[in-house]
Amino acid sequence: MKSSNFRKQIGATLSDIDDTVNDLQRGAEETVRVRNVVENTKEILDDLDEQFCKKTGLTKVDMVFLFTAIGLQIARQYLLTQFPERLDDQTAAKGTLGHGEEHSDRHHRYYNPSLDEIISNPVPFDANVGADGALSGGGKMGHRVTAIGHDPILGLIFGTANIATSTLTTMTFDSYHISTNANKRDYFRNRARTDMVIGYTVDKMLNQGMEGKTIVAMSLVKEIIHLRSDINTKHSLPLPIISTVNPKIASELASYGFDMANVVTVGKQASYAMLINSMIAMIHGLFFDGDSKMDKKLYEVRTRKILSYSNLVATSSNIAVVAITKDMKKLDLGGIAVTIYRLITDAAFIRQVKEEFIFGSYKDVIMGDYLC
Repeated sequence: MKSSNFRKQIGATLSDIDDTVNDLQRGAEETVRVRNVVENTKEILDDLDEQFCKKTGLTKVDMVFLFTAIGLQIARQYLLTQFPERLDDQTAAKGTLGHGEEHSDRHHRYYNPSLDEIISNPVPFDANVGADGALSGGGKMGHRVTAIGHDPILGLIFGTANIATSTLTTMTFDSYHISTNANKRDYFRNRARTDMVIGYTVDKMLNQGMEGKTIVAMSLVKEIIHLRSDINTKHSLPLPIISTVNPKIASELASYGFDMANVVTVGKQASYAMLINSMIAMIHGLFFDGDSKMDKKLYEVRTRKILSYSNLVATSSNIAVVAITKDMKKLDLGGIAVTIYRLITDAAFIRQVKEEFIFGSYKDVIMGDYLC
């Protein structure tokens, strides 16, 4: 029995020795392999870089998306988002949907004009006769920056209240009753209280039944129509809120092109450019047929290349057209901003994926199957 147990122990020991020798042999082989990998790091990284370029290069299908995106961006630049022609006040008003014939004939009742009076009379904050300095300080834009009813945001509150109460509120929040003189022109009749301008308007909404609500609703509609009619005129409208801080600054900004007409146009250009980018990215994403997360990222690199290239080509062509024609109304400022944003963010994303692909793959080469 003892002899049998001894032989078993010897056998187990020899087996352990064989396993150890095998492990040492494998370790030695793995060491040699890793050393060879390290010694050939440059070649391996160059090969991985080439693989990345091949995997993210644009295919024939991608090229179709690219040229489609370029076509849509260029069509958008010249058909949908050019800077509009600036019109005089009367022409702009006639071309504004909802704007009707108006004449000054206010049968004055303090804070309580009738609905017919509101509809048929022009907005009271266009009055300037008898202002006696109340509208001064507006520079070239005049009452567009000193009468708060022309503010694109605050006007929705104060301009609506002015229409509903036949008053005018200035950028200093002083208010005046507006009436009609013998020459059928609106004029500053006397001072009003701004708190009552707002108070009467709120009272019409809450306590005067359907008639009061209709008056306020019609005043709001009239305010919106008036802002729309003014926005593309030669003097346009000031940027929101600035007039209440410093009307002269608002006027100077407008003289340099920072007015609501240009802001709206640039915003439209950027919005439409981003909409096209989103549509192209969404449809291109439907063609993805990979499996792994890395496959998905590599495919997104191709998508982002399509967007960056198409935006860059469209922007470059637009700048060339503007330079040749010297027509600044064709300049796609919003699209240029979107292109710059895409070039920066897409380049950062592509660089991140490239590093992840190359160094992740290099790590896999280093590790091999030794730890599996």
